[in-house]
Order: sequence, then structure tokens, then C-alpha cells
Amino acid sequence: MDNQKINASFTLIAILVGFMIAIQFQTVKKPAERDTRDIWQLREALLKEKELQSNLLSEIRSNEEKLAAYESKRKQSKEQALKDTLDELKIEAGLSKITVPGITLHIEPVIEEIKPGTPVNRVVSPELLKRLLNELNMYEAKYVAIDGRRIINTTVIRDINRETKIDGHTINSLPIEVIVGVDDNNTAEKLYNRMKVSKSTEEFFIENLRLSISKPNPNVTVPAYDNSIRIRYMEPTIEGGDS
Repeated sequence: MDNQKINASFTLIAILVGFMIAIQFQTVKKPAERDTRDIWQLREALLKEKELQSNLLSEIRSNEEKLAAYESKRKQSKEQALKDTLDELKIEAGLSKITVPGITLHIEPVIEEIKPGTPVNRVVSPELLKRLLNELNMYEAKYVAIDGRRIINTTVIRDINRETKIDGHTINSLPIEVIVGVDDNNTAEKLYNRMKVSKSTEEFFIENLRLSISKPNPNVTVPAYDNSIRIRYMEPTIEGGDS
């Protein structure tokens, strides 16, 4: 009876030991399975990181291209701004031909009212032209050309050996044309109305000359000044020097 109990106890212990060994064996195998799954997961994560890196590099290249394009446009914008400023300055200085609203004046001799035997005046004096220019400037004239010669701030009108000269250009015959440009059509209309009743018409008539005024034109072309401009009493400044 005692042997039976011993055998039974030994059998029970053997079963328990075997069960524990089986559990331990399963426990040892499971980490190997988890490691295998972790490797695939790591590979998948690595692929995702590489894809993300590739996308980031593409985005960086795209942004660099945009920055380069922006910088190029900015440089072009500066160059265009400088060009526009230069063009404006050339127009203001009279160095560019310009088409604007304005009027045209004609100066010609009055032949029909001259008494027989009286010489026909075929020359306009510098004084008449200067007074005409002063009056035009009073009425907001901005661009003026006389006999095809652009009038600028440094223009000299004078008598040399009984010849009227504009910056060296001789006015030796009539009729001549005076082109006057202004800023807008409204100013051109005002200029026309004022010149129709101006004193210049009477002053020219006294000298046996007729000053006729055309109606306002939205497009009159004033030629550019084609002589060299001499700059006097100006010296280049030294950067950092006294002002």
C-alpha cells in the first residue's frame, strides 16, 4: 500500500515536472517569435523613415528652387525699378521723345495785311519766343519743342549775327511749328482756351507775325533733346565724406 502511494506520488511529481518543462520550452520559443516580428516591424519602420526622408529632400529642393526663383525675380524687379526711374528722369530732362496730350502753335508771316512796299518779316525774334515760352509755362506747359528743337531747362535762345538761334539751331525761315505737351487732356483744354485770348497773339501780330493755335490733341509728339548736355559746377561726392 505504501509502495502504491509512493508510486502515485512519483508519478504526480513526474507529471508536474514534465508540465513545467513544457511550459518553460514554450516560454523560450515565444521570445524568438517576437524577435522575428520586431525585425519585420523595424524593416517597415525603416522603409517609412526612408520614404519620409525622400519626401523631405524633395520638399527642400522645391523650396530652394522657389527661393532661387524669388531671388531672381527680386533682382529683376530692382533692375526694372532702376530702368523705370532712369526712363522717368530722361523724360523729365527732355532726353526722350514723348507722346502726350497737348496743342500745336504755328508762327507765320502776315502777308495779306502788309502795305505794298513793306518788307515781309520772315524771322521771329528771341524776345518773342522767350515771352511765348514764359506764357506757356504759366499755363502748365510741360514739354515744348520749337521748330523741331526740344526746349529744356538749359536751353539758350538768343540772337547771333541777326539770326535767332535755339541751342545753336538757326531759325532762318517761317512758318515754324511749336509743339506743346501737358499732363492730361483737361490741362490741354485749359491751355488751348488761355492761349486763344493770350497777349502773345497780339505781340506776334505787332511784329507782322500770326500765331495760330490748334485745338487740343490727345496725342502730340514732342521730340527728344538731341544736343549734348553740359553739366557745370558739379563734382562727384566721396562716400563717407562731409556733406
